[in-house]
Amino acid sequence: MAEAHQAVAFQFTITPEGIDLRLSYQALNQIYQSGVRSWKKRVSRIRNRVIKGVYPASPSSWLFVVIAILATMYMRSDPSMGLIAKIQQHLPLSLNVSLSAQGQTMLSALVFSTLLWLSLILALRFCLKLLLSYHQWMFEQHGRVSNTTKVWVTLLRLLSSRKPLLYSYQTSLPHLPVPAIRDTLNRYLESVRPLLTEPEFERMTKLGNQFESSLGNRLQRYLKLKALWATNYVSDWWEEFIYLRSRGPLMVNSNYYGMDFLYVTPTPVQAARAGNTITALLLYRRKVNREELKPSRVPGTVIPLCAAQCERMFNTTRTPGEETDVLQHWQDSEFVAVYHKGRFFRLWVYLAGRLLCPREIEFQVQRILDETSPPQTGEEKLGALTAGDRVPWSHIRKQHFSSGVNKRSLDAIERAAFFVTLDDEEQGMKGEDPVGNLDRYAKSLLHGKCYDRWFDKSFSIVIYKNGKSGLNAEHSWADAPTVAHLWEYTLATDAFQLGYTEDGHCKGEVDRSLPHPQRLHWDIPSEVQDQVHRSLAVAQVIADDVDCHVFPFSDFGKGRIKKLRVSPDAFIQISLQLAYYRDRGGFCLTYEASMTRLFREGRTETVRSCSNESSDFVKALERGETQEQCRHLFKLASERHQNLYRMAMTGAGIDRHLFCLYVVSKYLGVESPFLKEVLSEPWRLSTSQTPVQQMELFDLKNHPDFVSLGGGFGPVADDGYGVSYIIVGEDMINFHVSSKLSCSDTESHRFGAQISKALQDVMVLLTPDAKASKPQSKKLL
Repeated sequence: MAEAHQAVAFQFTITPEGIDLRLSYQALNQIYQSGVRSWKKRVSRIRNRVIKGVYPASPSSWLFVVIAILATMYMRSDPSMGLIAKIQQHLPLSLNVSLSAQGQTMLSALVFSTLLWLSLILALRFCLKLLLSYHQWMFEQHGRVSNTTKVWVTLLRLLSSRKPLLYSYQTSLPHLPVPAIRDTLNRYLESVRPLLTEPEFERMTKLGNQFESSLGNRLQRYLKLKALWATNYVSDWWEEFIYLRSRGPLMVNSNYYGMDFLYVTPTPVQAARAGNTITALLLYRRKVNREELKPSRVPGTVIPLCAAQCERMFNTTRTPGEETDVLQHWQDSEFVAVYHKGRFFRLWVYLAGRLLCPREIEFQVQRILDETSPPQTGEEKLGALTAGDRVPWSHIRKQHFSSGVNKRSLDAIERAAFFVTLDDEEQGMKGEDPVGNLDRYAKSLLHGKCYDRWFDKSFSIVIYKNGKSGLNAEHSWADAPTVAHLWEYTLATDAFQLGYTEDGHCKGEVDRSLPHPQRLHWDIPSEVQDQVHRSLAVAQVIADDVDCHVFPFSDFGKGRIKKLRVSPDAFIQISLQLAYYRDRGGFCLTYEASMTRLFREGRTETVRSCSNESSDFVKALERGETQEQCRHLFKLASERHQNLYRMAMTGAGIDRHLFCLYVVSKYLGVESPFLKEVLSEPWRLSTSQTPVQQMELFDLKNHPDFVSLGGGFGPVADDGYGVSYIIVGEDMINFHVSSKLSCSDTESHRFGAQISKALQDVMVLLTPDAKASKPQSKKLL
């Protein structure tokens, strides 16, 4: 119990001679240093609030305005047109007595200057908001920029010339607009046209018209009222009803994963990899807290994206409830929670207000790895509670984790900066079956053993025995691009900035007097153990049913696609339609995630990738139409897809609007056959692109082996596929395909082969004079 004694600042004993007081100066020093660190953070937050509050101006601009006003007054001119005199007349009587006439004039001038400065700031912010509300630039053809857009870009650059903080643009971002209900219905009917027969389409058209003429406009009025009142009319309901109110398991169904480098493992030493990874994540947290991260922008532009999702990245846990879960976020924790061989630890990463260096964290992690004590009764598989159904976990948590030792240990996990699993397996692309190992690697990150991850945490890091790493992220608090940004920074900082010694250990010196990591203690009664087994059984069925296939496609990449003057994303999405048609013999409702972070608190919108144009192209190609005809249809399909994506990004999507109308109808207690049918349609092909947002961190020219594998997710429909892809560099696309083994119509490896074949066939079609290059062999490390 040495750790407990070190946590006590003083002890005292009552003796016949009096009170014997024994102070622990080390503990008092740590308390003092923690207090200093806390005050520094408060001062930093106040400073950042001021800088954000006056953006796009600067705090120093106040002094410029004051000097300009005083200089004008010195020239015996009144820039206020009499307002300074009026302010002077209304000064408090006490100031009239204590200040001279000149002093009163100076004070009134300062008040006027400040009011003028604040007015100018509000005007600048209003102008910036108007500029950020302009989205026509997105619909203009490449190389044909209108004069309006040129002027807009110039003005936006002028107003954004100051270096912004992470959240500087938040209050200047426009609100997400509510589309006209007729526009949404027209877009919806157009999106389902290739999926329905003529009678089915006529029936849906009739349902849509009835909805608009009866209930639709009433629901729309309520939705517009919410849009006037709320920051974003979608995001809070999306978080609540799509994520937090779901009562099914998070594992596989909601959580997603991110992988390590494809060809490289920076070190084979597990503790060292953990040391650098934990350090890199905490450095990222420091940048978020200090708002030192650059605001994310639309690639290749100065257009900022909403950064609100960064606020709950660390120290956040999704806690279960009877009807709905709750996202709980705490102030910065100075520790992380660690799981190893059935045991939970609290690992302190700060000492006396100082972040431990990577070598010290490696030293502490190695202590955990060397710890030989067995798990306590019921401890080993306790994490299965977070992998099973939410209601039983809510009941057990309330009954057995609300007080005592269980509450203290659960708090240590839930309040931790993040969760770390030191896995006793080896993963990665290695050995005689590299592709099969990648599939096992994906499954391990997606669900593990169903009890060795804490699926409620905002994200959990997994460090494998051979030094490979990865993460598992909970979905309700943020979307994949936000987590991808974090993971890119972590991988790049680990490999290129922190680095390792020649023998694979972290750099730095070790203070060997560091207190040992603390074992968390539990009192797990038989009732809890029984529920753990039931939750594990539910989770195991889900894990055993998911089929993952990960494969790098290196025949070509975005470099060759762009030479064809085609959007890489459109090229891939149309190829996926071709692959699905060949795999299943038809088309299906297709989901592609797009962002709405051009708007404040924006999250995602759906791009319905299966369009009339893409289905026409696929059918023409499969019928054997002429190459010229197929190329023409592909061009139409590509342009249509790009337009759909742009509309989704600019608030003119389909599904979030219909979803919110459905929520309003439920609040009003009315039924809509149209909305009920629309929202029950299954997404048999769910797709998502993982964006590469910080290419400047990766020098792929000099370090071509440091290629990211991206990440993936489980299938959305029981009889469908989940497809995630990441476009890496100029010559590679990595795919993650998932499906359910219980469905006889789907098979991930088969669909992966269809995707590769479709990509090659489309490339051959568009470049008839050159065949798609053969995959380049790559040494597997």
